[in-house]
Order: sequence, then C-alpha cells, then structure tokens
Amino acid sequence: MQKKRLCVHSEIGTLKKVLVHRVGWETGNYRVEDFDRVFSHDATFVRRAQEEHDAFTDLMRKEGVEVLYLEDLVAESLDAGGCQARSELIEKYLKYSDVRDPLLLDAIRALLESITDSRALVMRMIEGLQYKDIDVPHADSYSLSSFEGELGKPDDLLVIPFDSLVFTRDPISVIGHGVNINRMYWPQRNREVPFYETIFDYHPMYCDVPRWYTNDLPFHAEGGDVLNIDAHTLAIGLSQRTEAGAIDLLARRMFWGNMGSEIETIYAFKIPKSYAFMHLDTVFTQIDYDAFTYYPEIERTLGVYKITRGAKPDTCSIELLEGSLANILERILGVDRVRLVPCAGGDPVQASREQFNDGSNTLCVKPGTVCVYERNVFTNEALAKEGFELLVVPSAELSRGRGGPRCMSMPFEREEL
Repeated sequence: MQKKRLCVHSEIGTLKKVLVHRVGWETGNYRVEDFDRVFSHDATFVRRAQEEHDAFTDLMRKEGVEVLYLEDLVAESLDAGGCQARSELIEKYLKYSDVRDPLLLDAIRALLESITDSRALVMRMIEGLQYKDIDVPHADSYSLSSFEGELGKPDDLLVIPFDSLVFTRDPISVIGHGVNINRMYWPQRNREVPFYETIFDYHPMYCDVPRWYTNDLPFHAEGGDVLNIDAHTLAIGLSQRTEAGAIDLLARRMFWGNMGSEIETIYAFKIPKSYAFMHLDTVFTQIDYDAFTYYPEIERTLGVYKITRGAKPDTCSIELLEGSLANILERILGVDRVRLVPCAGGDPVQASREQFNDGSNTLCVKPGTVCVYERNVFTNEALAKEGFELLVVPSAELSRGRGGPRCMSMPFEREEL
C-alpha cells in the first residue's frame, strides 16, 4: 500500500515532517517608509533572525523531524514542471504584483525569464524588486506613465518583497491526507499562494493530494485558524481572517465531496475580529492529549458551533454549544478534564504583553514537548511547572514578525496517536 504524501490527524502526534521558510532578505529589502505597503511591523535584524530560525529548525531536527524548505520545494516543482510551471508562476507573480503599466510588466517578465536556475528565480521573486533591478522604460517608450513621472526612483520598490513568507502556517492547511490552499485576507499575503499552488500542481511528491479548499473560492480562510483534533474532527476559528462562508464551503466539500475526506465534525470557534486574536492558534494551541495553552481573554466572547452533515444532500447541521472553554474542549476531546495553561500563568498585565509576542502560539513536537519563544518567560515558567518539556527558540528578532513557532511551521506528517 502506497504511503500517503501528507498525513496530519492531530496537533500533537509526533512531528515527522514540517514545511518552513528560512527568513531572508525579503525582511530587510525595503525602507521604514514602506512598512505599511510591505505589511511589516519592524526593522528586522536579518542575520540575527536567520540565526534564530536556524536554531528553531535545529531544535526540531534533534527531535527527529525532517525539515522541508518552501523555497526548495518550489524550485523542485519548477524543475519537474518545466517551461509550463515557470511560465505559470511568473504570470501569477505579475498578476499579484500591483504593477499595472504594461511596459514595466514586460520588463519584469524579461528579468524573471532570464533567470535559468529555478532556486535563484524563486529567491529573486521572494526578495522583491526595485526599479533599478529592471530595464526601466524611457519616456520615448509610448508610456504616458513615463511622461507623467509616475515611475519610481532607482531604489524605490517596484514589487514588494514577501515579508511574511516565514509564516508557512497560513497560506495552506494540511488536513488528514489533503490540503486547503487558502484565500488570504490581506492582498499582500495572498501573493504567497502561487508558490504553494506550484508545489501542489507540479511537485512529484505532492501534485496528486486532495484539495479540500482552493484559492479561487470566494471567502477568506487562513491556516492559523485550523486545528486538527483527530482524524474525524476539526476546530476552525471564525475570525477576522477566516469567514463563516469559508467554513460553510469547507464543511460541505468535506462532508459531501468525493475526494476521500475523513472529517465528520467541525467545531467553529468564534473569536474577536481584532489583531490581538488574529487566528485561533493565537488564542489556544494543543500541547498534550488533555492540555492547551490559551489566552484567558477569549472566555469573554467565546462562541462555539458544532457542524455536522445535514439530513439533505449538500447541507450541514449546526448547533450552538453552551459552556466554558474547558467544558467544550472536554466534550470535543472526550476526556474528563482538560488542563488549560494560561498565557503568562494568568497574570493579566504580563499575559497582555506575552500574548502580543505569541505566548499562546506553541508548536507541539510530540505530546508534552513544545516549541516556545524564549522571550515569553512567564508563560514558559507556567508550562514548566505543569511538567512540559520546552524547546526554547531564541526570539529577539523572529518575534518582530508577530507570529510564534506554530505560525512558522506547517506539518506535512505526524505520527498517528
């Protein structure tokens, strides 16, 4: 029997294979004045961030995890797909570039087509482009934009870099043996999706996996809102980044589709539509059979819907659940008692600060062993007191991107529980 290419049935099964992107010069290839346009939060010390990311991946390797790099998989996919794969990725890159002048688009296309090495092409795309990188059309090129002075100066950004690409959790969601290819909330991040589409279109290992959700569907959805409870159960955040319509569509496709989905129940957790509650995994993450880290503020606005297959074809049955977060998680997991470890040990002042630095966003490597950010000292102390083994990631620079260890990782394979 052929081994499944993807296999993720939980958040805590021993991690065997994970997808990451090593943070690079896409986080430093722009001015401070470009922060809003790039979707950046700070002036990252790039080399230190790379050292911290390397420490993160080394911690996982020491636990026996195979680390895959996004940039390598895309390059391998381009090599496998040949001219067609390269042409499709370049055209998608241009489509999402926010460049409208046809002469500039032609100049960008010419530059990218001139790069013959697949990995060099991928990295050139990721790092963004300045006007000085291309042959800028002159005023005699029949472009009114040139005459009107709309073209930028040599050091101005032409195509913004992929500053958030390090957060591989969001553009896709691996569920069971298939994948969601998401429609991202922010246009800056939706530009990342073609890299993943290239992998799942052309990579020999992954081109044949089922797609539960696709980027061309009309509703926003992001991977940080998806938690695999078990082979038959999902938890999904109903958040700023994942719309109710997306959960409806996904449920119908998984319950009624013919792609082999095993999911029978979806729990939609309604969380505030604000930056502090960006995704469900910034509110709580599972770290053991019966334990979660969580941000206590979620209790104020919690609403949970149980979604199952409806009585009529292509319909769903929806039930609003009553009870505290602990009560609801106990029912979902089928355990007598759930352990909730609060961010910063429950101290409201420190919880606010450590929530800002993703104290509740942990990556479980195996039951009871979790990757955490070094800077969240109060949360880490609370976890240690509960007996958890901590894989501590240096995070002075990585944390500036506003995403934790779970955000920076997309499991491709976990052991079954």
